[in-house]
Amino acid sequence: MDIGKAIKAINPSAQFRYSKQDFSTLEWLNGTTPIAKADIQTKQAELQAEYDAKQYQRDRAKEYP
Repeated sequence: MDIGKAIKAINPSAQFRYSKQDFSTLEWLNGTTPIAKADIQTKQAELQAEYDAKQYQRDRAKEYP
């Protein structure tokens, strides 16, 4: 799951930049309070689990538009 999506799920007003899904390039902008890497990774796992749990719905939508 994307680092940016996880950050925005934690703090929708966060401003940051990064490249190639690499935490070492993550830079917080305009006074945004940094979020711990562990918190971002936890949110990534939660978002991935939600996405995976809805696979059946996505598959059915393709079969029955």
